[in-house]
Amino acid sequence: MKIRFASPAMPKSGVLVLMVAEGGTLSPIAETLDDATKGLLRRAMSKASFEGKKDQTLELVLPEGAGPDRVLLLGTGDPEKLKARDVELMGGTIGGVLLGWKVKEATLAAAMAGKPSLAEPDVAALLASGVKLRAYSFLKYKSPKANDRPKLERATVLVDQPVAAKRSFAPLEAVDDGVLLARDLVNEPANVLNPEEFAGRAEGLKAFGVEIEILAPKEMKKLGMRALLGVAQGSVHQARLVVMRWNGGKDGDPPVAFIGKGVTFDTGGISIKPSSGMEDMKGDMAGAACVVGVMKAVALRKAKANVVGIIGLVENMPSGSAQRPGDIVKSLSGQTIAVLNTDAEGRLVLADALWYCQDRFKPKFMLDLATLTGAILVALGKEYAGLFCNNDELAERVIEAGIETGEKVWRLPLTPEYDKLIDSDIADMKNIGGRNAGSITAAQFLQRFVNGQPWAHLDIAGVGMDSTKNAVNQSWGGGWGVRLLNRLVADHYEAVGK
Repeated sequence: MKIRFASPAMPKSGVLVLMVAEGGTLSPIAETLDDATKGLLRRAMSKASFEGKKDQTLELVLPEGAGPDRVLLLGTGDPEKLKARDVELMGGTIGGVLLGWKVKEATLAAAMAGKPSLAEPDVAALLASGVKLRAYSFLKYKSPKANDRPKLERATVLVDQPVAAKRSFAPLEAVDDGVLLARDLVNEPANVLNPEEFAGRAEGLKAFGVEIEILAPKEMKKLGMRALLGVAQGSVHQARLVVMRWNGGKDGDPPVAFIGKGVTFDTGGISIKPSSGMEDMKGDMAGAACVVGVMKAVALRKAKANVVGIIGLVENMPSGSAQRPGDIVKSLSGQTIAVLNTDAEGRLVLADALWYCQDRFKPKFMLDLATLTGAILVALGKEYAGLFCNNDELAERVIEAGIETGEKVWRLPLTPEYDKLIDSDIADMKNIGGRNAGSITAAQFLQRFVNGQPWAHLDIAGVGMDSTKNAVNQSWGGGWGVRLLNRLVADHYEAVGK
């Protein structure tokens, strides 16, 4: 979708979106249009009991020659109380209405009545970001006949300082592009997006200045990544480990590191899942999709930080060569794992990826994302991701970034009492801990592979795919986490003045 910013001028046709503050107070450009139409806007607002409450909308069709053909009035509530997230969601609400109208382009006036809490160029940028995110759709597999509905392709945002608005929009657009990439990856079917293809998509980040390394099974076996390779051994599609590096910080400054679970399809292996709902397991790589998306975002906005992204890519299939319940594998760390359930596979992939990351890069912190346990859905539903962390400062920063971006997390405990549940009599540990506290024991398992490094784990099984829809996302794959991780980097880990 193309976005442009322009100085305020009344359009002579098409769709115009105007802001109305709580109490029915019109913005300056809305006042101008109301005067030109002899009070049409105010009469319509009165008849429809439109009071400018937050997210309230009203559609008007104007008489010929009055300027725009159609007008959308959007209530802002009290402009003095608006936060950045509120304005972006308003943009999403606008985008949703325009998609329903089946228009290809529209004009948005960013001006608000009163004294908004945000500067007008920032309002314009946030509205544009919300519209762009909401305009996303994944229709590449629809036939041309079934996919002939008009799409929202262009939006012009009217603002007093268009150059400043464009400057404010640039970093938002970079993050939006990362989110949309993550959405595409999660939405792809598994017969297309296997580990090799996923690695190829990640390699496309080279075009934006990201350094890429791709490890094949031969290299991983030589290193000793037998936990990860054990998950992949039942599939005809070979595993890949992708290492992405953005070097935007000071030379020698330790990076921040993001690690993603990338199970491109999860049947459960020999411990096979029930058939009902198994089609959703194409999304079991949402953690890896997020990591690729945030690497694109930091590269596009040229973040002043060193960032490493690592994704372990496998397909978990049952076959004559598949890993069996009861097998014991030796991980890259040297620790042995009794695999009691082959459907607890994501933690095996992350075990080797986490150890590889801390051993090679010595990062400031590691944060992994994984659609890891159904238990987190029971605990938190689809509103929050589960956060597990061994460092209070890092945990608070992740929580804060989640609040600011709307990608909320809830911290859950890590204690030695839970750790005992995954001890094994025949190996160093087992990969399941029983029915109780399933998300916690999964996190306790991962903690054994961070080697004391500051670390956070996000269990995103409830939010990474088929999550709760909102104003800026109506897609099955929402690209969850890209905005959160980008905000975490931007707020706390970028070099000042580089």
